[in-house]
Amino acid sequence: MSREPEFRPHRVVVLALDGLLPFELGIPHRIFGRPRDARGRLLYDVVTCSVRPPGPVRTDADFAVQVEHGPETLATADTVIIPASYELGPVFEQGVLTAELAAALDRIRPGTRLASICTGVYVLAAAGLLDGRPATTHWADADRFQRLFPRIEVDPDVLFIDDGDVLTSAGVAAGIDLCLHMVRRDHDTAVANEVARRTVVPPHRDGGQAQYIHRPVPDPQQATTTSARAWALGRLHEPLQLRDMAAQESMSVRTFTRRFREETGVSPGQWLTQQRVERARHLLESTDRSVDQVAQDAGFGTAQSMRQHLQAALGVTPTAYRRTFRAQNGTGAAVRR
Repeated sequence: MSREPEFRPHRVVVLALDGLLPFELGIPHRIFGRPRDARGRLLYDVVTCSVRPPGPVRTDADFAVQVEHGPETLATADTVIIPASYELGPVFEQGVLTAELAAALDRIRPGTRLASICTGVYVLAAAGLLDGRPATTHWADADRFQRLFPRIEVDPDVLFIDDGDVLTSAGVAAGIDLCLHMVRRDHDTAVANEVARRTVVPPHRDGGQAQYIHRPVPDPQQATTTSARAWALGRLHEPLQLRDMAAQESMSVRTFTRRFREETGVSPGQWLTQQRVERARHLLESTDRSVDQVAQDAGFGTAQSMRQHLQAALGVTPTAYRRTFRAQNGTGAAVRR
């Protein structure tokens, strides 16, 4: 009689550095501390460590964090996450590790998955772990980061980058997107979506950092694309042409496309697809319409087209999505599985 393999949760070690941002430090604990298997066992074991023996670690707020684990904990990690810090010193200024930080990173076992949130990417870069690879960071810091580390392929527009064993995210809340993505990659969409719902955040955010870059408030006399978007939302089930959207604002297609991207961070076509995916999700969750009917009502035309778009956006088919979120309690309300 064969024995069941011993269960061992995936260990996530969060490296707390002086000057850390408390919000970002809490993201991995919130996201990875929730998922459970069918038997109720936590899928992840999340611990925090410092580069020094256990003790207080300064934050950028008016309090310190008491960290109970030292750098030796890094040797036990399956995944190491480095949140942002405002006190990286030579790491931020010259792109080189301190002796203390280098010694701590040397404890990480080969093959361990590495991830950074916001400017935590400087640590991975200074360690030479991103040379020749794509990476991202907060949009406001992307140019400086690229100048300091010219061998890295910096993409300032995305929320996160998954390059296999090394993942990087943009600023602050993009760390949530990154951690949810890792849960989705480790397990499946249903597990990640359940965590997202309990955290009260979207399971997947479309668009990139461009939509969050500060721009001067438009002159009230200057036309925007707001009316066109509202017009399109009421007609998602219809074939919509770019020229028709532009006509709602009395703009040329070229001007409309440029201004639309400035305001939303994506092209009109990408935005329409995002809205149709959201409409399809809502209909799959809240109605008994067939997949073909949902595809028509959401503006995809055919079930095959909708299936391709949902698979690309959510990593799941329409039928699987409905099965996950339409578990019924007899009143028509969705309940946890």
